[in-house]
Parts: sequence; C-alpha cells; structure tokens
Amino acid sequence: MRGISGGRLGVSVAATVGAIALLSGCTSVTPDPAPTTSASAPASAGATPSASATPLALDPLGSADDNLAYFESVMSSYFTKNPSAKGKAIIDHLASLGFAKDHMEVTPDKTAVGLDADNIEFSVKINKTCLVGQTGIVHFHAFAAPLLASNTCLIGKTRAIDW
Repeated sequence: MRGISGGRLGVSVAATVGAIALLSGCTSVTPDPAPTTSASAPASAGATPSASATPLALDPLGSADDNLAYFESVMSSYFTKNPSAKGKAIIDHLASLGFAKDHMEVTPDKTAVGLDADNIEFSVKINKTCLVGQTGIVHFHAFAAPLLASNTCLIGKTRAIDW
C-alpha cells in the first residue's frame, strides 16, 4: 500500500511543482515597454515600402474585404471628431467619401419608445458583400460580411435613406 500511496504523492507533488513552475513562468515575464521593431525600423535606402505605407482608398470594384481597411480608417477618424454622430450624418459622410448612398442601410437613431438609440448600425453593400459598422456606447467597430439572402446587409429595422 505504501508504494501506491507514495507513488500518488510523488505524481501529485510533481504535478503541483510543474504547475507552479508554469504559472510562475507566465507571471514573471514583464512586457517590454518599447516595441522591439522600432529599434530596427530604419531600413536600408533600397528597401521597398511596406503594404501599410500605401495610402488607403475606396476600391469600387473590390469586395467588402478589399475596402475594410479604408472603411475602418475613415470612419474611425470621423467618430473621433464626431463621437455622437447620428444616422443621417454618418450616411452623408460615407456618401462624401464615394460610397453609393443607394447601397447603404442605417438603423434608427431612436428606440421604439423615443429614446436615443444606444448604438447605430450602418452598412454599405459593395459587390455582393457588406461593410458593416456600429457606433455608440460600444464605440466604433466594423467588419466585412457576406450579403444576406434578403439582399441586405443589416438584420432588423432600418430607416429609409430618402434625403
């Protein structure tokens, strides 16, 4: 009996020591306050610029995935300057950037009982795909998605874009 008990105790102690070592290894690592890539950022004169150096622009022939970085960039900047923007202003801004207004959807600014909506969702249909954005108490978030079977991008009640 003692051999079995001692073996279990040995396994238990080994497992506990291993777990402590693993956890202490995780907690004792301190993050480097400065990114390591900045030290190596200067490149040789003949280096080619990275893809991120390419200016973002609307690609009307592209998909939502192709335009997501541009959408995120221009709308993030817009909401930084206009954090409480409502549906009409959002749609007008997108239209000013070259997105087709007749391909857009937006949820109401008010709830069914007349209160300000916590969040406003908006979308642009682009070549059978969707750019979808949300702003409000969740701040701004965006993603690319496939077109729904209803030939729309948003689920639920949307408001007419008739201006």
